[in-house]
Amino acid sequence: LNSPFNCLKDDDSGDHDQNEENSTQKDGEKEKTERDKNQSSSKRKAVVPGPAEHPLQYNYTFWYSRRTPGRPTSSQSYEQNIKQIGTFASVEQFWRFYSHMVRPGDLTGHSDFHLFKEGIKPMWEDDANKNGGKWIIRLRKGLASRCWENLILAMLGEQFMVGEEICGAVVSVRFQEDIISIWNKTASDQATTARIRDTLRRVLNLPPNTIMEYKTHTDSIKMPGRLGPQRLLFQNLWKPRLNVP
Repeated sequence: LNSPFNCLKDDDSGDHDQNEENSTQKDGEKEKTERDKNQSSSKRKAVVPGPAEHPLQYNYTFWYSRRTPGRPTSSQSYEQNIKQIGTFASVEQFWRFYSHMVRPGDLTGHSDFHLFKEGIKPMWEDDANKNGGKWIIRLRKGLASRCWENLILAMLGEQFMVGEEICGAVVSVRFQEDIISIWNKTASDQATTARIRDTLRRVLNLPPNTIMEYKTHTDSIKMPGRLGPQRLLFQNLWKPRLNVP
């Protein structure tokens, strides 16, 4: 992971004055740690477009996760496993991140890229997600990179036209297939989920017979483990599809 993201630097480091008395140094270090935390938090919240850059309607954050397949994951361990890559506020800032990231088709193992609005964690339990759901599309190998790029460009460009409903998108790289999904806030709003579905078909240029499944996060939380291809295949066999007009 270090190689694809080596352009991302940690700004939270700092030098300590070695000549201070031990007690004063400890107090100073403690104060500095708190100050660095606050400054780091402020930096993350203060991401803004640079001069002459093209601002996006929302700030977004890239995340990455990787885990051992077949091992059930609790929400706590899952949260510890997702790593924040960085936040951007403009078209130019997005491309600076994206150009240094490996493409989904080049990832190995059980890996995920997440792109969510700033302040929303890519977790079912997040307040912005807990009443929502996601459209899921399973892809044969070789299509993930192109579909992921088309999906996130459409999301950043506000092509879905559903106001603040979109939370983020995920591409999940698996051994035999890849999965992309787009998450929205309100699973019960069928008009919105239908518009997202139709826009998704258009921006990904999906064949008419492509299987698309809508799954609520409430259903995901009730079932053990987290989303994996075997579980998704099982769901396709027994769970009725959402009847969206």
